[in-house]
Order: sequence, then C-alpha cells, then structure tokens
Amino acid sequence: MADAVSERVAVELKEALRQNDETRKTTLRLLRAALQKAAEAKHHAAVEAARKQLGGDWEQAAAQVGDQASELTDAEALAVVQREVKQRRDSIADFEKAGRTDLVAREQAELGILEAYLPQQMSREQVETEARAVIQEVGATSPSQAGLVMKALMPRLKGQADGRMVNDVVRALLSGA
Repeated sequence: MADAVSERVAVELKEALRQNDETRKTTLRLLRAALQKAAEAKHHAAVEAARKQLGGDWEQAAAQVGDQASELTDAEALAVVQREVKQRRDSIADFEKAGRTDLVAREQAELGILEAYLPQQMSREQVETEARAVIQEVGATSPSQAGLVMKALMPRLKGQADGRMVNDVVRALLSGA
C-alpha cells in the first residue's frame, strides 16, 4: 500500500479507537479495506500477467511477482480515496432526493473525514482559469465540444477538483454564461 496514506489511516484509526469516535472508526476501517482490496487487485493482475508470460504456472508467477506488486503507489491510493469520496457525494445526492436527512448527515460526516486525505482542492475560479486556457488550446467554441475540453482538462486537474464542478464550469464557459 502507499505507505504515507496507509500509515496515516492506521494512526488515525488507532486514535479514533481510543476516542471511541464511531463515525471516524467506521470510515477509516472502510477506507483501509478499500485500500487493501485495491492492493490485492493490483497483485492479482500482476500475477495473472506473469502467469500468461510463463505459460500458465501460478506458483512460479506468484514467486516471480513477489509482494512488491501488491503495494499501491501514492497516485493509486489517492485514486482509491477519490473513489470513496465520489461514492459519498453520490450517496448524499441520492439521500437528499429521498428526504433521508439522517443518512445525509452521516454521509457528510464520512465525506469530511475522507476529504482530509485528498490534496488541496482548487477553487471554482482556479478551475475557470485552467478551463479557459484549455478551451483556447483546443479551439472549442460550442457546448458540443465540451468533451474535447474535458478530455484535455481533467488530466491537468486530476485529484485537485471535482469532476462535476469542472464539467459545470466548462459548459458555462462554452455556452457563454
């Protein structure tokens, strides 16, 4: 696992256990499980690729790959955290539609805990500045070209801005609003 993220989760989980903070405990346990699952999936994919190269011998492939393939990079760990954050945001929207304020509050609390693991998020103004630059580079002039702009813009903003907000900004700029 990405050492920085996994160690931070472990330390904060111990602290949450000491303080008997149920929301924090549950959220950090879920994050730890998601990180472990991603590491296992990465290891399995590496063993499978080695197995195909070696002609089908699982034991030899596993020995060749070793444990290194199961460690997530910081970028991979960040992607796991982003996926968990997105899941919470989607849940909040669904629970708000259903009028479940109790579940909205719980998901928002979990979201706050998870967002602490993300890098500093860009403001809407910063996203607009980047979007304007990409729109000029791509030469986009209409909302139908938003996909081209998003394709070029999202790699620049990866992990620094919410995709929905970026999409809203791009569409507003291209529609002239």
